[in-house]
Amino acid sequence: AMRDPQDEIFATDSNINIIQLERAGKKIIMRVAHNGELLKEIGSHEMENMPDEVLAGPFICSHNVEVIEEVKVLNVRIDKPVSDDYNPGKSGYLGCRMEIINVFDGKRKVIYEKPGRFEAPNWMPDGKKLLFNMDGLMYKIPVEGGDPEKLNTDFANHNNNDHGVSFNGKLLAISHQRDGLPGGGSTVYVLPIEGGVPKMISEKTPSYWHGWAPNNKEVIYVAMREGKTVYNIYKNSIEGGKEVALTDIKAGEHVDGCEYSPDGKYIYYNGNHTGTMQIWRMKPDGSGREQLTFGKYNDWFPHISPDGKWIVIISFPPDIDPNSHPSYKRVMLRIMPAAGGEPKVIAYLYGGQGTINVPSWSPDSKQIAFVSNSGK
Repeated sequence: AMRDPQDEIFATDSNINIIQLERAGKKIIMRVAHNGELLKEIGSHEMENMPDEVLAGPFICSHNVEVIEEVKVLNVRIDKPVSDDYNPGKSGYLGCRMEIINVFDGKRKVIYEKPGRFEAPNWMPDGKKLLFNMDGLMYKIPVEGGDPEKLNTDFANHNNNDHGVSFNGKLLAISHQRDGLPGGGSTVYVLPIEGGVPKMISEKTPSYWHGWAPNNKEVIYVAMREGKTVYNIYKNSIEGGKEVALTDIKAGEHVDGCEYSPDGKYIYYNGNHTGTMQIWRMKPDGSGREQLTFGKYNDWFPHISPDGKWIVIISFPPDIDPNSHPSYKRVMLRIMPAAGGEPKVIAYLYGGQGTINVPSWSPDSKQIAFVSNSGK
């Protein structure tokens, strides 16, 4: 039966670009936004007789029987969330989608999906393939979609989601977890981009790769070391040697996601020095720390575009522990100028851990790749 028209809820804004419809039990909640803006709730309605399975979607009408309107609906996604205390280690991982988005017009495309877990795409130097981790191994897939192809990493068969390609496109850094070592044994290695035998960069664990130096001779990573209860940012030569700590944070703080700007003038990272997780940058020697984001959201993993103009970040809700970047949360991808400025939303999605942990820009600085989640 049709509802009373007086029950209709009208948006106070016009020319809405983004609509989100959420079902929470018997309640329907509607949120809207213009491009670049945060979603805001415009109303909700309890439907006591709503069955478990329903059909939902946009309905277009002209309000004039003599006029036929045309509307294009893009980026339609149906996400099946899990409870806040859901444990994927016990209950299983949700399905994953590999997506590509144009950061300037917001158009998204799913190129690969499966019921299991995969994470953290890098864009290959030729612009034709993406590289990602799945089940401890590394895979490549064409940007148009298709079947993943395994990349040879020899003995490294327990790779996590911290990996990336050197600026010159010749080398790949991975983080392979060795059994029986502190912190899960994550260790940084380097190998040829075509595949091969990885070379260990630092014996100490845990170490999680996050960035290449523009000279292609050094890497930066986050690591926890003896006597410390926190992670710090370290630099080391790919020839091995003595690692250099670039940060020395206080107990209870956390830093992550360290990445060089293409010109080598800055290292960007996320840190909770002010209580919430924000984006910062510092000089390559660790000095001159400068805060770039100041909002209520917990911002992680700054990725600088190859042309050095933009940063893309993932933003977690304010109620998430600032030191955590969990899976299966309502997150946003946002873009901002590399020198600082107000971030603008480019995508709303269900994801988090594994979405954009590492650099995922296309070589032409127009697109990024990311992973979203839904259902089992």
